[in-house]
Amino acid sequence: MEKKQLTLTKAAFLLLLVALVALGSKTAQAGSPSSAAREVKIDNFSFTPNTLTVAAGTTVTWTNSDDIPHTVVSVDKTFKSKVLDTDDKFSYTFTKPGTYSYFCSVHPKMTGKIVVQ
Repeated sequence: MEKKQLTLTKAAFLLLLVALVALGSKTAQAGSPSSAAREVKIDNFSFTPNTLTVAAGTTVTWTNSDDIPHTVVSVDKTFKSKVLDTDDKFSYTFTKPGTYSYFCSVHPKMTGKIVVQ
């Protein structure tokens, strides 16, 4: 009986170890840029997050949650949205590394940045 209990204890320990390794791997990836779709919220005359770091190949979607129109326009003219009314969305896929500063052409004090790695 003691040998069976020891085997179960070893199995439980191995299962716990595997779970911890998997969790550590996921946590390390959370801070890294990924190519999954990412979102920027437009609300209260601001872009949130104000700076977003993504991997090349990532599609970023801006959603206007304000009750007034806004736009998303890159400083270097790489991308430009139409006027976005409440709940409208604009998406752009970033294929090249670099820093892309953008603003709202209706409210130029609203600015943001996408950093592509």
